[in-house]
Amino acid sequence: MASYGPPGGPVSSCLYQPGATVGAMTGRIKDMDRWLGDGGMVLIGTVGGSFDDYGVDGEDLGWVGGTFAPTAPACNPHGIVQAGVHGLLLDAAMNFAINAALPGKARTRATLEMKIETMRPAVLGESYGLRGEVVRLARQVAYAEGSVTDADGRLVSRSTATFLLHRPDEGALTAPA
Repeated sequence: MASYGPPGGPVSSCLYQPGATVGAMTGRIKDMDRWLGDGGMVLIGTVGGSFDDYGVDGEDLGWVGGTFAPTAPACNPHGIVQAGVHGLLLDAAMNFAINAALPGKARTRATLEMKIETMRPAVLGESYGLRGEVVRLARQVAYAEGSVTDADGRLVSRSTATFLLHRPDEGALTAPA
């Protein structure tokens, strides 16, 4: 199966150290270890999703990698994963990646827009890679991409989305007088 670490391989040793916990690493990254696994959402684990690793690349853009082993609740009676399940996992992966890159108490507030494409069926009994990456962080919104790939690295589904950000550390925004 393909590697789901940082894009383009390891970056500087201060940002990504395989097997290290966030506490042992330096750089601009949140400690989000408690969200590994089901991402804090029981539904993600129920359908077979799991987040396994995350970080920030050399441009301070977040990423998350994980696995997806579809369970019966994720599938129709023929063992094919429903498109809504792809949406659930891709939305969660992109949210996780954005939150990994945001400093302090900043976080995503809402998914504003999301597009999902499925290219191949995901089936019960197979294992897939799950990935979310930040494309751009702006002051009030973030743009991200997510993907599900099969064991051969072929794209199964992908998504792009725009997210509203909450940045409490920057104080209240005021309208010009």
